[in-house]
Amino acid sequence: MAFIISALLLSNHASAREVVFPPTSGYATDDQIILGGYNDPDISHAKFGGLNTFANLPYVHCLAKEGEEVEKFDIAILGAPFDTGVTARPGARFGPSGIRRGSQRISPAAGWSIYTGENVLIEWAKIVDCGDAPLTFLDNTAALAQLDKAHKIVSARRTNASDKAVPRIVTLGGDHTTTLSALRSTHDHWGAVSVIHFDSHIDTWDPEVLGGGISHYAGLNHGTFLHIAHEEGLFRNTSIHAGIRAPVIRPKKDVRNDLRCGFEIIKARDIDRFGIQEIIDRLKKRVAGTKVYISVDIDVLDPTFAPATGTAEVGGWSTRELLTILDSLEGLEVVGADVVAPVYDNAGETTVLAAAEVALALIGLMVNKPVFGVM
Repeated sequence: MAFIISALLLSNHASAREVVFPPTSGYATDDQIILGGYNDPDISHAKFGGLNTFANLPYVHCLAKEGEEVEKFDIAILGAPFDTGVTARPGARFGPSGIRRGSQRISPAAGWSIYTGENVLIEWAKIVDCGDAPLTFLDNTAALAQLDKAHKIVSARRTNASDKAVPRIVTLGGDHTTTLSALRSTHDHWGAVSVIHFDSHIDTWDPEVLGGGISHYAGLNHGTFLHIAHEEGLFRNTSIHAGIRAPVIRPKKDVRNDLRCGFEIIKARDIDRFGIQEIIDRLKKRVAGTKVYISVDIDVLDPTFAPATGTAEVGGWSTRELLTILDSLEGLEVVGADVVAPVYDNAGETTVLAAAEVALALIGLMVNKPVFGVM
């Protein structure tokens, strides 16, 4: 009986009608660039299926063992699935996969900006997704040591544009503690940099204050990493925060400590008092003539635009305002960058869509200003 049913199914399949869709009236099939590609029987590359890489960029196993051949690249996307350094909602370990999911509508094949007419994904730089650094979720210190090593390996790869250049990395977080590893990697190749830090929090708290002096382990977290990076000499006294609005723990000492760490502050409401252009001018003036690292905590946006943030602070910037500011930083020598975004989101994936667009803007800054550091 089973044999008869199988035979009937095969017979029905063999006689199934082949449906052929004609081209839209007035257009030859070859003229339908996007639709023609999606309907093409060639299945050698994924569109909305397959491995989930940022902006449908190619995956490269950048963390391959020593001696294995690795494809050359100029800009690397590296995930940092880490969230055990948070003081509020955890879940940011899923941030890298969320940002990649939010980027699935972005593609090198259809990536021309309506504002500039450029497609930064197919310019001189070969951009790849290296996947996530494998990090333990049981020990902060061990996980950050693993992330340090991942950055060291990726940044030591040979670039496609020049044998003497250093790959630049856009890190997808993860909680903001992960920026410490990225700054260490950047310092290894370019020395101390200026940091442009988009956030609602200053993140320069003394570990004795935000950590309670309980242990070195507790003192290393997403609110102290810039203080620790300053102690390690990773960035210059020409750094700046943008979008700050969260309260501090100590009324005067936290701000004085922030200044000692090398930062000026642009508050969130300054955009209403002075306008976007003034914000842009202040950022550029502060870091002029230096190598720059840009770190974006998605909570610089108002929770309306980024409800998934783990430490929500009302009164933030809109997604459009942030993207306008980022794009206007073109010309700076951006040698590293990150965007950190946790997992909590609404059904429309508002936060990860915003974070993906921020990551694309950071890539654009790198592409539009080549920086060839020495290995």
